[in-house]
Amino acid sequence: MCIKLINKIILVMQYKYDVAIIGGLGHIGLPLGILFADKLKNVLLIDNNLKEKDKVIKGQMPFIEYGAESLLKKALTRNLLHITSRPEEIKKAKNIIFCIGTPIDEYLNPKTNKFLDVIAEYSKFINKDQLIIIRSSVFPGICKQVNKLLGQDINLSFCPERIVQGYAIKELSKLPQIVSGFSEKAISLAGKLFEEVSKSIIYTSVTKAELAKLYSNTWRYIQFAATNQFYMISNDMGENYEDIRDLMMENYPRMSGFPSAGFAAGPCLLKDTMQLSNLSRNANFLAQAAMNINERMPEYLIQLIKKKHLLENAKVGILGMAFKANIDDIRDSLSFKLKKLLSFEGAEVKCSDEFANDPKYISKEELINYSEIIIIGAPHDIYKNIEIPTNKALYDIWSLGKDKK
Repeated sequence: MCIKLINKIILVMQYKYDVAIIGGLGHIGLPLGILFADKLKNVLLIDNNLKEKDKVIKGQMPFIEYGAESLLKKALTRNLLHITSRPEEIKKAKNIIFCIGTPIDEYLNPKTNKFLDVIAEYSKFINKDQLIIIRSSVFPGICKQVNKLLGQDINLSFCPERIVQGYAIKELSKLPQIVSGFSEKAISLAGKLFEEVSKSIIYTSVTKAELAKLYSNTWRYIQFAATNQFYMISNDMGENYEDIRDLMMENYPRMSGFPSAGFAAGPCLLKDTMQLSNLSRNANFLAQAAMNINERMPEYLIQLIKKKHLLENAKVGILGMAFKANIDDIRDSLSFKLKKLLSFEGAEVKCSDEFANDPKYISKEELINYSEIIIIGAPHDIYKNIEIPTNKALYDIWSLGKDKK
């Protein structure tokens, strides 16, 4: 009887946490952890980023995530959010969620070994009574490799994230969550877990879920390429693209949601598009064309400027270094590619951003005063209808100064 009682006590201690999130201080893991804690789940965040840890334990978000900081402070006050860098702590969690990066290499191929190495590192601390969820965007077939690595008796589920960065708290609650798994038990357990934070669950197979995630990001990237191509054609013909886009969209439902021109950047869209291209053995010519168009935008913009201005020794300012509007994330931002290309032309470039912090950046007022040529690099709302002196040139590929229909 004593041995049975001890085993029960050990089992209870083993599941001190309802959820453990590997990559718990990142853009995907932290908002998810905060939301689970808001639903009164005891959450463990596992991450090696000590700098971010110091901020989070003080109730400060390490990046912009609207609506998250108040929930973070509440979770800490309730003692429902905990942080560690020790992998072995996952032994104490009932549900384990992997929110780790799935990068591509310099040849645009997925670095699958790096992802599997992380799984292998944690596998020694996983038992068959736990639920394992992969949340990362993965190369199709990787989940099967993880299942083989962990063992067939492990409850393994794949539930890809679907949020827009900066708005995860809102979208996790409103968007349907895709749930798949390698057993009925894993699917059921994952569905019940995500019902805590989402109103709608969509059940499917693992392969369909893997493809759905990559298709979604690739489709968005292709849409940006299409609108950017139209922007270049219109400019080459001396026409205003946004006027034409308005004509296309006004009272015409089939064009609803068609994006404006701009930089298609960040850590996800190109990466997932290239993962899909690699899956088709680089025969996905649409994906390759989209990359060529979107990555060309900074160079095209420079050529546009050179038609009217000499860039050598010109004072050029870039307003916005983040990869998208109203956030502070600069990862894979095309504003940096633009800055480098401008420097190659001999321009003297200064940068500013209302959200991304860097001691080298100057205020937008200083930048406007300094620059002869001003370029909108990120479409932050604060740049809409910005006042630019008439003796300075403004290049705004996003058409922020134009009211959108």
